Amino acid sequence: MAPCRIIYLGTPEFAVAGLKALVEGGYNVVAVVTMPDKPAGRGHQVQFSAVKQYALSVGLPVLQPEKLKDEAFIEQLRSYHADLQVVTAFRMLPEVVWAMPRLGTFNVHAALLPQYRGAAPINWAVMNGDTETGLTTFMLKQEIDTGNMILQERLTIGEDENVGSVHDRLMEMSVGITLRTVDLIIDCDQKGIPLPVTPQPELPDLRPAPKIFKEDCQIDFAKTAREIKNFVRGLSPYPAAWCNLDIRGQHYENVKVYKVEIGDGPIAVPCADGKVSIAELQLPGKKRMEAKALLNGLH
Repeated sequence: MAPCRIIYLGTPEFAVAGLKALVEGGYNVVAVVTMPDKPAGRGHQVQFSAVKQYALSVGLPVLQPEKLKDEAFIEQLRSYHADLQVVTAFRMLPEVVWAMPRLGTFNVHAALLPQYRGAAPINWAVMNGDTETGLTTFMLKQEIDTGNMILQERLTIGEDENVGSVHDRLMEMSVGITLRTVDLIIDCDQKGIPLPVTPQPELPDLRPAPKIFKEDCQIDFAKTAREIKNFVRGLSPYPAAWCNLDIRGQHYENVKVYKVEIGDGPIAVPCADGKVSIAELQLPGKKRMEAKALLNGLH
């Protein structure tokens, strides 16, 4: 039997881990789909996505459709005759794309589904103060992040851990679950047996994980110290919580806040049940630094 032809769809650094594991593991990845190039940074230079950079480095064909329903893209995708598609950190796919391969399309989602369906599951889990998250692989269907589950792995979130470190640990975990899911699908196909999947449970208290915009990142000091600390952890280092601050008689707008402690400190702000102390921050146009270092530099 010919090796399973795989198309991989993803964009950010998080998605590179699974793709690299498939390529280095000798799987038959025939093409990669990623977001179009876009200008970034102060010079507005065109930047390739992390997935594109890796794909080019190993000589894989790269498809970058502006619109996923574009006829030319659909025909190009079809020409690769993929048996299976793997999606990690990509856009919502139309049915004409996810239904194309004979073995279907599965997604690697950075949450314990059915919780945290949406674009920013890692941020929201930390912002909500969860002590556990994980990864879920599931077969795609039309409603976003609702398909039948294949495998699930759990990860403990440390009390002071921020979203950056949770992201990196989940990224490492994604290698194993991606390979195991592909192996299971290929094995079931070769044996002619159905893939063992589990419908997502209907839970009464589902937490969504919508995309996060700048206005969502403003700190609300009317909340409790614990809520504020979790909020900041869940946005650090990216996209970063922010607030307006008065420091030693000087008013600063749009101050990025990367870490807060519960209780009093050098830069303390009253909140619902006491105070939070801003421990790490970045003034507009300045470098990120610890509060003590900032105060030492202010006269």
